[in-house]
Amino acid sequence: MPKTPTPHNAAKAGDIAKTVLMPGDPLRARYIAEKYLDDARCVNEVRNMLAFTGTYQGSPVTVMGHGMGMPSVGIYSYELYNFYDVDVILRIGSAGAYADEVELRDVIAAQGACTDSRYVHQFNLPGDFAPIASYDLLERAVAAARAQGVPIRVGNVLSSDVFYDEDPSCALAWKKMGVLAVEMEAAALYMNAARAGKKALCLLTVSDKPLTGEGLSAEERQTSFNHMMEIALAVAANGA
Repeated sequence: MPKTPTPHNAAKAGDIAKTVLMPGDPLRARYIAEKYLDDARCVNEVRNMLAFTGTYQGSPVTVMGHGMGMPSVGIYSYELYNFYDVDVILRIGSAGAYADEVELRDVIAAQGACTDSRYVHQFNLPGDFAPIASYDLLERAVAAARAQGVPIRVGNVLSSDVFYDEDPSCALAWKKMGVLAVEMEAAALYMNAARAGKKALCLLTVSDKPLTGEGLSAEERQTSFNHMMEIALAVAANGA
């Protein structure tokens, strides 16, 4: 295994905490660091994929962007687990609701992640693999949400490789199978965690409803996303 830093991460050994929060947008990583972390310092700027390490309620936490899509989160999470000895990654992102009962601003904990990606083929498995969250993280996130008075939905999501789908019927097909919402990264994160023997959880805020055309404004997204961030930070503060 190559030593740190890597071609994608300038952080040195010891710069990254055991628990990492990962939004897709690196500017959101900066926002979290400035708003929530004490003594935060920037430990990576390569490709502008910003990473900051500080403390939250006395617990070391790193927050780092992961970009868009499974190839991107696959690279960053692989390096964090295998080169930086990270134990826990909490993805905090947005999602588009499929299920009728899921509303704008809802927080979803992705218990499982279906996918249309071929990311799993690299593992040469003799059958299908079901990417799932680490149960203890899921349980702690639900408890934290309840303690904060934030409604949270737990269930299956779709991690899709396609944002602009040529076939609109695909969304309806996933909806029929009880999939709550669509995003683009959780399945790869869960697979990397499983292969590395580490932990992962994806928390999502519903920012739009592709099947109805509803969506949040930029200001509404920021306010709603804070609830999700605070749930993730509460999980991080409890350690691995």
